[in-house]
Amino acid sequence: MLESVQEKKVAPRGKEKWGPRTKLHLKNNYQLYLMVLPAFIIILLFNYVPMYGLQLAFREFDPSLGITGGEFVGFDYFRRFIESYQFWDLMRNTFLISFYSLLFGFPIPIIVALLFNQIRHAGGKKFVQTVSYMPHFISVIVVVGMILIFLSPSSGLMGHLFGLFGLEPINFMGNPDYFRSIYVASDIWQHAGWNSIIYIAALAGVNPQLYEAAKVDGASRFQQIRNIEIPHLVPTIVILLILNAGSLLGVGFEKIFLMQNSMNLPVSEVIETYVYKVGILSNQISYSTAIGLFNTMINFTILIVVNRIAKKTSETSLW
Repeated sequence: MLESVQEKKVAPRGKEKWGPRTKLHLKNNYQLYLMVLPAFIIILLFNYVPMYGLQLAFREFDPSLGITGGEFVGFDYFRRFIESYQFWDLMRNTFLISFYSLLFGFPIPIIVALLFNQIRHAGGKKFVQTVSYMPHFISVIVVVGMILIFLSPSSGLMGHLFGLFGLEPINFMGNPDYFRSIYVASDIWQHAGWNSIIYIAALAGVNPQLYEAAKVDGASRFQQIRNIEIPHLVPTIVILLILNAGSLLGVGFEKIFLMQNSMNLPVSEVIETYVYKVGILSNQISYSTAIGLFNTMINFTILIVVNRIAKKTSETSLW
C-alpha cells in the first residue's frame, strides 16, 4: 500500500520537472527556433499545403465545382498516361538526360574540391573559387541565351570557327544528337563550382595531423588525396548521391523548355515540359496532375531503393 502511494507521488513530480525543463530549453534557445521558423513556414506553405490538390489526379476537374467537386475517376488518368504513345519516349528522354547529368555532373564537383584543396596560396585559392562560383548566379535565361549565341551556325562563335577552317557549320541546337551533350556540359559549367562547396567544407574538417603523418611517411600529394581526403569525403558523397538519385526523373523545366525547338523535340521533350503543355496550354489539369504525381512516386521509390542499397553497402544513409 505504501509503495503504491509513493509511485503515485513520483509520477506527478516527473511531469512537473519535464514542464519547466522544456520551458527553460525554449527560453534559452528561442533565437534558434525563430531562425528556423521562416524556413518551416515556407516548406509548409509550398511543399505540404499544395498536397491538398493532389486529389485532382483522381478526379475530373471542373472549375465551377472546385477541387473536391469533380467526379471521382480513380486511376483513369494514370492508365491513360501509361497507355499513351508518348509514355516511353518521355520516360526515356527524362531518364537519359538525368542519368547523363548524374554520371558526368556528380563526380566533377568532387574533383574540383580536391583540386582546390591542393592550392596552398590563400589569395589564389579564393580567386579561383570565386571564379568557379560565379556561373551559378547567372540566370537560366541568360545561360540559354549564351548557348544559342555561341552555337549559332551563322553568327555564333562556333559558326565562325568552322568557317575559319573552311568547314561547314553545324546547327548544334537543331541536331537531336547534340542536345543531351550540350545540356549536360552547360549544366556542369554552371554548377560544378558551386556544388563543390559542400565537399570543400568536408575537407576542411580533416585532421591536419593526418597530413603531417603522411608527409613524414613520404606520401605524395596523390597518395594523400587517395588515402586521406577521399575516405573522408565518402559519407558526404554517399548522402549527396542518394539525394541526387531521388530526383533522377526530376529534370528541371526552365532550361529544357528554353532550349527546345521543333528540330530537337524528339529528345528534349521530358515529363516536366509535357506536364506544362498538357496542364497549362491544353488546360487538362487533372491529367497533368496525375502525370506529375506519377513522376514523384517514381522518384520516391528510387530514393528508397538507393538509400537501402547505400545503407547495406556503406553503412551511410539518410535514415
